[in-house]
Amino acid sequence: MRLFGTDGVRGEAGKKVSAFNTMRLAMATGIYFKQFAKTNRILVGKDTRRSGYMIENALVSGLTAVGFDVIQIGPMPTPAIAFLTENMRCDAGIMISASHNPYYDNGIKFFDSEGNKLNRTEEERIETIYADEEVLEEAQAVGKAIGKSKRIDDVIGRYIVHIKNSFPKPLTLAGKRVVIDCANGAGYIVGPTILQELGAEVFVIGDKPDGFNINEGCGAMHPESLAKVVLDKRADIGIALDGDADRLVIVDEKGETVDGDKLMAVLAVHLKHQGTLKGDGIVATVMSNQGLEEYLAKEQIALYRSAVGDKHVVEVMQQKGINFGGEQSGHIIFSDYAKTGDGISSALQALAYLVTTQKRASEAFDPYESYPQILVNLPVEHKKPFDEIEGLDSFMSRVEDAGMRHLFRYSGTENKIRLLLEGKEKKALEAMMEECEAFFKKALN
Repeated sequence: MRLFGTDGVRGEAGKKVSAFNTMRLAMATGIYFKQFAKTNRILVGKDTRRSGYMIENALVSGLTAVGFDVIQIGPMPTPAIAFLTENMRCDAGIMISASHNPYYDNGIKFFDSEGNKLNRTEEERIETIYADEEVLEEAQAVGKAIGKSKRIDDVIGRYIVHIKNSFPKPLTLAGKRVVIDCANGAGYIVGPTILQELGAEVFVIGDKPDGFNINEGCGAMHPESLAKVVLDKRADIGIALDGDADRLVIVDEKGETVDGDKLMAVLAVHLKHQGTLKGDGIVATVMSNQGLEEYLAKEQIALYRSAVGDKHVVEVMQQKGINFGGEQSGHIIFSDYAKTGDGISSALQALAYLVTTQKRASEAFDPYESYPQILVNLPVEHKKPFDEIEGLDSFMSRVEDAGMRHLFRYSGTENKIRLLLEGKEKKALEAMMEECEAFFKKALN
């Protein structure tokens, strides 16, 4: 049984992510982590979705039922859960969030005792336990072995101090006008607080969560809302987080959205000039633009590509001994400060670069010309394995012969196929994308 997708378990709250399924998953997770337990504690945080209450209580029931004690810390960013799990010496951490998805979806992300996301092998072991009625029944605790839970509300300060320490101590944000859009999500308290404490003049939007407005017309998925405020306030920069604050999108002083690849390019070169870029390279995903690779090559920085998903980026970073990487979509990892994408920490590194160079954001974050890319999310009825799609190999060869780079992959959470084409001529790309859509519509519907 496949429960886990690209980033944890995700789906519509009350259906795939129901109270019953969540309690069962919590029991399976608890059974798996029992073999490594040292403190017998698991940390649980969440974003601002109404369904988080239901899922949190189901998690607590399942974990305490197999003998774990649970620490609940309420709404906090995903990277805070990764940090606090290790910092508080918990055996595991769990974040309740569907990230950038609408309010009616929710999800569950898991971290080990060191704050790392689980790999596929670990996920498969949990899935095996989840499906085994006998193991679940035998693992239920009785008497004094049943776990307990408690809520702690003051850990937010630990995370704020941790993130502020990632900002160079000699620098200040005094004189900088910053707009932050918190997506009505998990970063709505910590994001503005950190920027204010570092001296910035801060204008905040997307900080009124009501359980249903997370990501709705705001945040990293809708930077146009942020752009309007940046122009209205004549701000130096705009920062957009997503629902669980692990993603960053930047808007420059002209109201233009900064390309995620270009942001990584600038920060990578900056780290190299500072002598803090380990491994003489960075990790990006197969989605990243060829322009990024060519720009980094000129700076003698290697680019390694991973599968989509920040946990895959981290895996390659660890393999290559690299401390910087990320996704075009805005998940950026500075492993010296965080073990997963951290929108607030990444924003501070971008701000530090602006303060150090005294450049405007529009100049600082536009170092090269990108190759044209087209990305289409195509609804499909069936996710047929690629090796069973008749004629796919010859079609991909034709795309490559036309001098285009392609990436075709299924969504991990929706019945969609994601089609990416990249090349030098936009009109040729558009024509080829029409052919791609027609091909997959016929093959998969």
